[in-house]
Amino acid sequence: MFDGLSKRLDAVAQRMRGRGRITEENIRETVRDVRMALLEADVALPVVRAFTEQVKERAAGAEVAKSLTPGQAFVKIVQDELVRTMGEKVEPLALNVQPPAIVLLAGLQGAGKTTSAAKLARYLHEREKKRVLLVSCDVYRPAAIEQLATLAGEIGVEAFPVDANDDPEKIARKAVDHAKRHYFDVVLVDTAGRLAVDEAMMDEIRRLHGAVQPVETLFVVDAMTGQDAVRTAAAFGEAVPLTGVILTKTDGDARGGAALSVRHVTGAPVKFMGVGEKTDALEPFHPDRVASRILGMGDVVSLVEEVERGIDKEKAEQLEKKLRKGGKGFDLTDFRDQMEQITNMGGIGSLMEKMPGMGGMQERLQGQMDEGRVRRLVAIVNAMTPAERARPDIINGSRKRRIAAGTGVQVQDVNRLLKQFKQMQKMMKQVKKKGGARRMFEQMMPGGGMPPGMGR
Repeated sequence: MFDGLSKRLDAVAQRMRGRGRITEENIRETVRDVRMALLEADVALPVVRAFTEQVKERAAGAEVAKSLTPGQAFVKIVQDELVRTMGEKVEPLALNVQPPAIVLLAGLQGAGKTTSAAKLARYLHEREKKRVLLVSCDVYRPAAIEQLATLAGEIGVEAFPVDANDDPEKIARKAVDHAKRHYFDVVLVDTAGRLAVDEAMMDEIRRLHGAVQPVETLFVVDAMTGQDAVRTAAAFGEAVPLTGVILTKTDGDARGGAALSVRHVTGAPVKFMGVGEKTDALEPFHPDRVASRILGMGDVVSLVEEVERGIDKEKAEQLEKKLRKGGKGFDLTDFRDQMEQITNMGGIGSLMEKMPGMGGMQERLQGQMDEGRVRRLVAIVNAMTPAERARPDIINGSRKRRIAAGTGVQVQDVNRLLKQFKQMQKMMKQVKKKGGARRMFEQMMPGGGMPPGMGR
């Protein structure tokens, strides 16, 4: 996420951290580098101007000049300005109203509105414990109505049955009436999109907004479209009062221009960001955490929250006991379970991105442990017998050929998995010798010591 911007700003930060003295000349040079990084990230020009002027003004002030570590103080200024530009604090949905709270989703076709509606429904259902009703008002695309109903079934919420011959306002009113009579907490209204902003779409959004009077009107926008995303958001904001933005496809956005620009241009805060294709891949937008990730500082708080949500606590306790015994009893079933849990938490790339100082390793590890490769490794373990998983030493040549044939891979792939498993066993023995996982983790961390929030 935001890889291009992150690399440029991280390089600037690394240079400044080593400076014992800050001069007008190196402030000027560094601000120029920051400006170039923002422009290359497709950040809107008014945002670039305001951002760099503020950084320059603060860098020339007393807070840097009097600091014992002026380079670090400058990096802190850049971080503060990133947070300020993106909105300073997380903005939750305003659902503290008499039920049902109505949330209207608007945006262009292809931005990911329907998927975002399902993701938001799952988020509210699982994390906020809300009873959610999904309704599609996209009468021009029957496939979108079917898609939303299918996704609703997958995540365990109700989809309001829609007659595509009805007009969108009538569908929305019926859905709200149904929600009132059946005690739903939230109604999520998915609207039609177009390939470009046009007056017909704006009229329809205005009518829908007037018909249901939503407490939240969220603009759904593809982060990868950069400044185009911001211009489109501004056009929608003129038609209806936007209360927030959902940035989709941020996992594929190497630039980050939309995330940095959209609040400044529209005045509407980014409330959520989509970080993958699955229905659980939606995160509240925390400006401070995103700023830390952009500057290569990681995001330990999100990492801990993700681990707590995604990990099977019973299996984790069993693994911890085996870890304390130097890996005794650790078998291929445990190995498979660990790989599956990493996948459930967004994959190795997502985890590495949130670990301080690990940004440089992310691409290398992502190549070694992408989701397709992990699924293949899990399939290989599943093709083994319970005895083979418990005692990998019995897996001889003929067994390897049978496992490979049953999985559709080469014998070399089976050998590679067994080698990885032995390396993990060896590492577990080292953990015991070196005084536990905490000590080993401290030695792995840049600069030594546990990152904040990881002490437990």
